[in-house]
Amino acid sequence: MELSTLFVEPTAKTPQIDLNPITGELILSGRSIPENASKTYENILNWVTEYAKRPKNTTNLRFNLEYFNTSSSIWLAKIVRALCNIESNEYTLMIHLYFSIDEFDNMDVDDIKDELHPIIHMVGTPTVTLLIKLYGTDDDGSILKESMGLL
Repeated sequence: MELSTLFVEPTAKTPQIDLNPITGELILSGRSIPENASKTYENILNWVTEYAKRPKNTTNLRFNLEYFNTSSSIWLAKIVRALCNIESNEYTLMIHLYFSIDEFDNMDVDDIKDELHPIIHMVGTPTVTLLIKLYGTDDDGSILKESMGLL
């Protein structure tokens, strides 16, 4: 069975979802403060689990979330974990994180690790190559600076 693209329009409390199995681009953008995170994220996790059975060599997971609550972070971690446990030596997961340029300019490695701690803790030791790319954006979302490294 061929996995199809999953696209969900954003609401005031839920992010835009754009998951493309052909390109390996998995994008969540906007705000994630749903009253029922399970209802919002269960279908996404199911989709990602199916995608993980036949992923692209490189998957770009883009978290362009201006804000997310604790219940959302648990589901985001589950999504990352599903992608990190793919058993393929040739598979790379690149996580893209977007911050305001002010936050980006004031970040150091410890800040980044603190931000990602809940997700990293749930993932454990990935079986894939895991890269992280950070972006500093202006108010319009244009990328002004970027940085990349291994996680």
